[in-house]
Amino acid sequence: MKTVETISWDEADQAVHLIDQTRLPGAYRNVRCASVDRLVRAIQRLEVRGAPALGVAGALGVALAARKIPDKDFRNFSEKLSADAERLRNARPTAVNLSWGVDRVMAKAGKGLSVKEVRELTLSEALAVAEEDARSCHALGAAGAAILPDQCTVLTHCNAGALACKEWGTALGVVRSAVEAGKKVRVIACETRPLLQGARLTAWELQRDGIDVTVVPDSSAAYLMRLGMIDVVVVGADRVTRDVVFNKIGTYMHAICAMHHKIPFYVAAPLSTFDPDRTEREVEVEQRGRDEVATFGGVETVPHGVPVLNYGFDATPLSLVRGIVTEIGVLAPPLDWDLVVKERERHSP
Repeated sequence: MKTVETISWDEADQAVHLIDQTRLPGAYRNVRCASVDRLVRAIQRLEVRGAPALGVAGALGVALAARKIPDKDFRNFSEKLSADAERLRNARPTAVNLSWGVDRVMAKAGKGLSVKEVRELTLSEALAVAEEDARSCHALGAAGAAILPDQCTVLTHCNAGALACKEWGTALGVVRSAVEAGKKVRVIACETRPLLQGARLTAWELQRDGIDVTVVPDSSAAYLMRLGMIDVVVVGADRVTRDVVFNKIGTYMHAICAMHHKIPFYVAAPLSTFDPDRTEREVEVEQRGRDEVATFGGVETVPHGVPVLNYGFDATPLSLVRGIVTEIGVLAPPLDWDLVVKERERHSP
C-alpha cells in the first residue's frame, strides 16, 4: 500500500513542495514554497495541516530560510534566521509539532560556525525530522493495528492520515497497518465541520487505498454508537499535554459519547506531539475566521451581522482516553511522563 507524500524538500528547486489540501478532492495540486512567506501562508491557509506534517513544515521551513537569506555576514544571517524561525513558529498556535520542528532545527543551527555550515546542518536535520516522522507513523500503525479486532468498524474524526503527516498517517496509519495485516476494517469518517477534512481528505485517502469508508455528519456519531455500528474510535492529536488531548473541534464530543456507550476511544500520536511542559490552561486554542462557518460554497449561511465562534480545536481529558498509540507502543493513562520525556529527548539535538 503506497500512500501520498504530503510534504518534501526539492533540492534542485531549492523549495518545499506540498500537496494543497484545500483543493482536494476536486483537484490534486502541488504547491511550491520557495520562500518563508509562502510557506507561512500555506500553513495558515491549511494547504498543509495536521500536527506531524506541520512539524515537518516547520523543520523544512528553517532549512528553506537558511538557504534563502542572502547575507554573508554571519551575525546578520543568524538574526534573520531567528526572525524567520519565529514567524514559522507562530504561524498556528495549537499544534505543538510546528514549534517542535522549528526549535529542533534551530538548535542544530546553533552549532554552525558559518553560513555554509548552518545551511548544511539545517537541511540535514530537517530531512531527518521528515524521515523520523515516516518511521514513527509506520511503527505507530503497527502498534495500533494490534489492538483492533480482526473485523471492526472504526469511527474517526477530521484527517489523521498521510495528508496530516509526511506519509502513512497516525489514526489512518493504524487502519492501514491493520488492513495490511489482513484485518477487515471499515471506517466511518465524520465529515468534520466546518472545513470537512473528514469528508474531503480522509475519504479521499481511504478510497484511493481501496479501504471501505463511509462519510457521516458529525452529529450522527452518537446515534451510530447507540445502534451498535461503531466498535472503536481512533483519532489523531495536535497536542497531548499532561491533562488533555487537543484535537480537531468535535473530538471531545465523540469521546464523551464513546465513554457512555462503552466503546474504546484511542488517540494515535507520535511522541513529537506530546507536550510534557504544559497543561490545558497554558495552551492557546486557535480561533479561525467567521467565513469558515458563515459561508458554504460561496453562499452566506449565517445572517449578516450575527457573530460566529469558530474554535479550531477542543480538549479531551485523558480520563476519557483508553490509550494513546505511539511509536513505542500503546500508552494508557495515567501516562508515565518520565518515559515520555526520556523517549522524546532521545531524538532531540
